[in-house]
Amino acid sequence: MLRIENLYKRLGNFQLKDINLNINEGEYFVILGPTGTGKSVVLEVIAGLYKPDEGHFYFQGKDLSREYPENRELGFVYQDYLLFPHLSVKENIIFGLKQKKIPKNQIEYKLDEIVSMFKIEHLLNRRPTTLSGGEQQRVAIARALITSPKILLMDEPLSSLDPSTKGEFLNMLRGIHEKRQNTVIHVTHDFNVALYLADRIAIMKDGEIVQVGTPKEIFKKPNSTFVAKFIGIENTFNSAKYAL
Repeated sequence: MLRIENLYKRLGNFQLKDINLNINEGEYFVILGPTGTGKSVVLEVIAGLYKPDEGHFYFQGKDLSREYPENRELGFVYQDYLLFPHLSVKENIIFGLKQKKIPKNQIEYKLDEIVSMFKIEHLLNRRPTTLSGGEQQRVAIARALITSPKILLMDEPLSSLDPSTKGEFLNMLRGIHEKRQNTVIHVTHDFNVALYLADRIAIMKDGEIVQVGTPKEIFKKPNSTFVAKFIGIENTFNSAKYAL
């Protein structure tokens, strides 16, 4: 289990405020909210790119709050892919394994397995700049997963894709999670993406978590006007207005 306790982080005029979350092992957990509300900052604190000002987070009972990023056993997929343009697709995918000095025969085995899963065998000798957005995203996720991370962090991985490619990716992400059972934390502003993929959802507003629940719980029982409007419920009822 990943447990986040009383997390605060200030960046300029923005602040994460009292973030508390419990994310189960093997869960597909989505952090949902408008642009600029702090979703990506939560991922970056978990990844170790920022140290929390206050609070802690624990994974499998170990406090990782001040651990170096490379010791956290995480995979991170960024919105804009961040592939190395001077390396081939193959070299991009196996980069993390080579950094860990994994034996060559194991690298080749893991590479064969991951490229088969993503159906990108034909791309291995190409450079990222020659790929479509969907192809780049497949390579970025393959690179993150090949190291067998305990937690996969994904920051708006579908936002740059056209509608038809996005639908294909939704199916792919669901299938990969069902097969590998990684713990996934996926940031998005798209409720339909969250509804399709998430076991549970945390909704953020202005640096705070305002509701956590299953997609059904949040859709059926939004706890505020903000949540209701954000997920697309147009008609809300103000019980206080009509109270006797």
